[in-house]
Amino acid sequence: MIKTGSQHISQLQDGREVFLNGEIIEDVTSHKAYRNIVASVGRLYDFQSAPENVEHMTFEIPGRKERANRIWQLPANYDELVTRRRALESWTEIHGGFLGRAPDHVASCIAGMYMGLDVFEEFDKDRAVALSDYYKYARDNELYLTYVIINPQADRSKAAHEQADEFFTAGVVDEDGEGITIRGAKMLATGGIMANEVFVTVIQPMQEADKRYAISFAIPMNTKGLKILSRKSYEEHAGSVFDYPLSSRYDENDAVLYFDDVKVPWDRVFINQDVVMCQRQFHATPAHVYQNYQAQIRMMVKMRFLLGVARYIADTNGVTNFPQVRETLGTLAAQAATVDALVHAMEVKGTQRGDYFVPDRHTLYSAQVITQKLYPEVMTTLRDLAGGGMIMLPSSVADFSNPELRDLIGKTQKSPARDSEGRVKLFKLAWDAVGSEFASRHTQYEMFYAGASFVTKNHSFRTYEWDRATGMVDTMLGSYSLEEEIARLSDGA
Repeated sequence: MIKTGSQHISQLQDGREVFLNGEIIEDVTSHKAYRNIVASVGRLYDFQSAPENVEHMTFEIPGRKERANRIWQLPANYDELVTRRRALESWTEIHGGFLGRAPDHVASCIAGMYMGLDVFEEFDKDRAVALSDYYKYARDNELYLTYVIINPQADRSKAAHEQADEFFTAGVVDEDGEGITIRGAKMLATGGIMANEVFVTVIQPMQEADKRYAISFAIPMNTKGLKILSRKSYEEHAGSVFDYPLSSRYDENDAVLYFDDVKVPWDRVFINQDVVMCQRQFHATPAHVYQNYQAQIRMMVKMRFLLGVARYIADTNGVTNFPQVRETLGTLAAQAATVDALVHAMEVKGTQRGDYFVPDRHTLYSAQVITQKLYPEVMTTLRDLAGGGMIMLPSSVADFSNPELRDLIGKTQKSPARDSEGRVKLFKLAWDAVGSEFASRHTQYEMFYAGASFVTKNHSFRTYEWDRATGMVDTMLGSYSLEEEIARLSDGA
């Protein structure tokens, strides 16, 4: 059976230790800080399990009659890659691109690692078996995974092993015949409060002396000793859906995870204290490409959503036919189309890696460089379009319940395209996408989820076909010489 929303929600009632506002949250599915986002994720699973969507959203597991979500599909060719992308695109449209760690993200990473199983086999056959078994387990059980792949910030001038607390960063305390024991912190478990399991590793460069922190494993979110330190919940403070339609339903949350001597069994350990392999799991396999390809699919959908908000702002204010506004909307349309084109180009320029088809690496990294800079520019453009319209709104939906205030709202919230309620509703949505605390977090997220800008630019640098570019310059330089020019001048030519 395909996983449903109610099934996923019930799985989250598992005794996980979530800390918020000085207390342990006993049930994230019913607490006011998380219940709406949990329900939103439930709708994703209901969408995939609807009879009319099963073929679109799932694939038949090779050699079996069972089906699994296409987030776990391993495309063998271009057509299968596109089919998979269309499923991810449909899922993303449900939340408008505002769930950065929806179930399709980390699944794409694990699927990419599995496509590079040969790299793990060269490293350690037992660890390769653990990864292979885990991919199949996660696929067959439709696990929602989050990950923590960044070390917590402290003294950033020092490596992990140089910090004052040896186990400030999560690392191996001990190992025995059963597995490894982990102590310390990792970040950022975005979506962690509603995920089934967490993939723990490190993507940052490390020194050989950091080897105790060079680990890769996956465990359930309710594992004994795993503490989930939630940031402030925007949902909890959002009030009504009408006032905060995004904050109230799509705050996926972020959390620091603390491993209080957590035991990880060997069949869940993919890398044990190997600095080089921690980098190779991402960059020598398709993992890094697939996880960020998913992120660009999400960005493509999110840009489409924001473009719709921009158009409605202009229409609602009656300024769409102003030349300067059409110029602004045209620029936004070109920016959205750029992301769309880059996603499609990744697919068209993709290459075969053994049995699997992988999107083009450099086009992906080009898209990351561009979108990191693009997103805050789009936010600024939306602010310009809306002006004070996003600010001068009724204080809350409660104002509409007061007959006198509702009458005044009708007199002060005017639009040639919408009634007063429709105008307020639109601008409340626009503010939640652009200016609220939730929106500010999203701007920060889009700027840094792939790493600092110098990281993504370095990925672009190292994957570009420099030999092809410089080869053209060499050909041009070789088509003439100083001696030939001097001879020509001497001949009076």
